[in-house]
Amino acid sequence: MRKIDLRSDTVTLPTEEMFEAIKNVELGDDVYGEDPTVNRLQKLGAEKVGKEDSLLVASGTQANLVSLLSLTRRGDEVILESDCHIYYYEVGGISAVAGLVPRPIRGDMGYIGPDEIEKELRGEDIHFPNTGLISLEDTHNRAGGIIITPKQMREVYDFAKSYDLPVYVDGARIFNAAVALKTSVKNFPCDAMMFCLSKGLSAPVGSMICGSREFVEKARKFRKMVGGGMRQAGILAACGIVALEKMVDRLEEDHKNGRLLAEGLSEISGIDIDPEIVQTNILYFDVVGLDMDGNEFIEKMRKRGVLFSDREGSYVRAVTHRGIEKEDIEETIEKIRSL
Repeated sequence: MRKIDLRSDTVTLPTEEMFEAIKNVELGDDVYGEDPTVNRLQKLGAEKVGKEDSLLVASGTQANLVSLLSLTRRGDEVILESDCHIYYYEVGGISAVAGLVPRPIRGDMGYIGPDEIEKELRGEDIHFPNTGLISLEDTHNRAGGIIITPKQMREVYDFAKSYDLPVYVDGARIFNAAVALKTSVKNFPCDAMMFCLSKGLSAPVGSMICGSREFVEKARKFRKMVGGGMRQAGILAACGIVALEKMVDRLEEDHKNGRLLAEGLSEISGIDIDPEIVQTNILYFDVVGLDMDGNEFIEKMRKRGVLFSDREGSYVRAVTHRGIEKEDIEETIEKIRSL
């Protein structure tokens, strides 16, 4: 049985052009800064987001950890949204490895604004850790792929500058946000950000850390510290170059399929979802009206050849990506109706 895999956009496979790029790649030792393909990718990554420099790392989680280490001092407090990926899905590395204190704030659809942040800032007090960083996530995974707009980010950024605080963006899917808004990632103001090559952009491995040259040099050393120094990494970088040059604009197709799925689900009795809040390629829906929890729904659909991932309770997550076509969405909706 052919599987329709809606668990995540991390299941995307490399394109044929990526495989061809690997065959013809020029390699060197990246720890010495001598891999020309990695260097080319890092130049391209910085240009795409409007930063001075960028650094290839193995994963989004490593990108976030290395960035936090590079932007803060051990013992600092980091302000972030309470459902963000760094706080929720990264094994507590923010504390266990970086030695930082997370200060989670409940956001509005993943967004925490200046008013909410100001209430949580630590004053000068011998009892408190120093506030060292404000971190945002865009698009916001657990909010359902919701976009933090450039205007919203500007509000946080300007506020942060008034307190001399850096702003970091976990932009694993920042290109989804930019494509949905028909703008450039350069228009999302921050001091540093990361983005993933291995999600909707279809590269097999890798994420990019982007910021000032000083920040990237610090990040390079911390990358080495946490075991991320890769040697002939141009094999991966070759795919990343294709991802950035060829795969960004097609994200719009994923967004259309996500909206199509949301609209189809909204018409099925027992499923609760508002298609109007689906902005990109991630959607959550509630199956409590089908008299089952999320895990039971997922198992029943797995037997029908459609794969979903769970959130908690009766909520189910679906993610559209390259490899999921309009016909797959229509087939998925019909199979859910068959329940």
